[in-house]
Amino acid sequence: MEKRETDQLSRIRYYEEKLDRCTEAIIRLQEALTEFDDAQADFQELERYYTSEDWRRDFEDDEAGLLPEDLKRGVLSEDGVWDALEENAALFGAMKALIFPADGKDENDNENEDENDT
Repeated sequence: MEKRETDQLSRIRYYEEKLDRCTEAIIRLQEALTEFDDAQADFQELERYYTSEDWRRDFEDDEAGLLPEDLKRGVLSEDGVWDALEENAALFGAMKALIFPADGKDENDNENEDENDT
């Protein structure tokens, strides 16, 4: 086999591996985004609960030792829900930064450019 053919086959294999990796990453990201999107209703419901009188009463009853000791109660930790809500917002910010890179423009600038083109 000639060197040219060997280089060519090597190159094709190299880029085939890249394509496989990219394709797998896309599939995993699509699955994760679907799961993340599906969880948004839960985030909203958690936020409503966290800011409600029910949460305050549940928190106070827990502090007073009125709830069963074996009850899972991460939702009553002030930091637990707050941190989850903050992480959710941070992920939205990170996704926005990927879609709209920090180039001094925001999504509305594209609309303005279209208007200026006419």
